[in-house]
Amino acid sequence: MRAEFVNPFIVAAQEILEKEIQAQIEKGTPYRREKTFTANEVSIEIGMTGKVKGHVLFGMKESVAKAVASTMIGDPVSEFDEMASSAIGELGNMVSGLAAIYLEKAGFACDITPPSLLRGPEMVIHTTVQALVLPLKTQYGDIDISIALEAA
Repeated sequence: MRAEFVNPFIVAAQEILEKEIQAQIEKGTPYRREKTFTANEVSIEIGMTGKVKGHVLFGMKESVAKAVASTMIGDPVSEFDEMASSAIGELGNMVSGLAAIYLEKAGFACDITPPSLLRGPEMVIHTTVQALVLPLKTQYGDIDISIALEAA
């Protein structure tokens, strides 16, 4: 994975999470994930096309997704319903959109797809490129950003 594909997501995630959910972020050690892996309980998938192609997954436990959605909505979320799903999807969309702007500034024009929300306790994900995972610890819980991108 090329650093110029990863760094925009690190910067974008920090900016958006701090601004939108007042997250206090502690970055974990990045690691590589196999092309086939088991996803978290809640994952937001964003596809990328253009000079960079692939996808990015934002994964977390359902309890973390509820806490984050509660902060975004401004009301407690007891059930992970359509409103909570929309809020979490939008968070992934904002981070990916800002990262796409940074990628374009670096010479990699790309577009993002609308977010897809994936839920399930042991959902298996397969990527065509080995992903680099950026673990983030917040006061809401852990959020992993899996970046599986390559030059088109």
